[in-house]
Amino acid sequence: MFAQPSDSVVTVVVEPASPGFIVDLFRRLRQEPLGVLGLTLVLLVVFCALMARWIMPYNPDKIKVVERFDMPSAIHIFGTDSLGRDVLSRVIAGSQIALGVGVFSIAVALIFGIILGLLAGYGPRWLDNFLLLLFDSVYSFPTVMLGLTVVTLFGPSLETLISVVITIQTPGYARLIRTATLSAKTSEYILAIRSLGGSPWRILLIHILPNIIGPVLIIASMDIPSVITLEAGLTYLGMGIPPPAPSWGRILQDGFDNIRDAPWIVIAGGIPLIFTTLGFTFLGESLRDLLDPKLRRIV
Repeated sequence: MFAQPSDSVVTVVVEPASPGFIVDLFRRLRQEPLGVLGLTLVLLVVFCALMARWIMPYNPDKIKVVERFDMPSAIHIFGTDSLGRDVLSRVIAGSQIALGVGVFSIAVALIFGIILGLLAGYGPRWLDNFLLLLFDSVYSFPTVMLGLTVVTLFGPSLETLISVVITIQTPGYARLIRTATLSAKTSEYILAIRSLGGSPWRILLIHILPNIIGPVLIIASMDIPSVITLEAGLTYLGMGIPPPAPSWGRILQDGFDNIRDAPWIVIAGGIPLIFTTLGFTFLGESLRDLLDPKLRRIV
């Protein structure tokens, strides 16, 4: 005799998929007040840089001598400078220069730092010693003095400024990557991959780099306001981006020269620097707390 088929119903429970890494990160970031504030300020700067062409009320380079030193009003929210140019328009246009110099130079320095750090940490001992000597030699120079020296020798320009930032920032990232690589290459899973015949480049790019790049990216994001401040400082001293580029440092210089006649220019030039520094700092600190297992708080 054959058993009768059962009429019981099998219930399949389908669990909802867990949120992705980015979604989960933003969910936890929303519970960090300083992180939300930092993200808001960073997005504001990015929005001004990307949409500057459409949101600037006036041409930032258009000179109207008859309107020089106009006080802040509904027509000119931040007033006008010594040549009658709208200060708000120049601040918005300056965000393109500031963000472009900061992000591009840090990105290039990070790429060079990753390459040199991986070579130093995974390569032979003599290469490690040579690269360490190179890193320490460059890192020992004071940042501002090195920048002033290079700009004096080659002249003030955007390319010279970016080259100075890349030269200054690369050793720091390379040392961080080297230290993490030295620690990772002696771990058991890396030794197992090497015993199976894994090539050095495959080990570095697929197995080591993804596990060590996170903290370095957070540090790099927090270095962006430092680069922006360096650009503004050199431009303020007349050794950065030459006029008539609407750099924030140029706005500060013009405001300081005419502070008795138009004190609002200094305030308008300082506000974006403060917002940018606070935004990247708050956002970087919050992301570091959320991504670093040693600092992560239970949310």
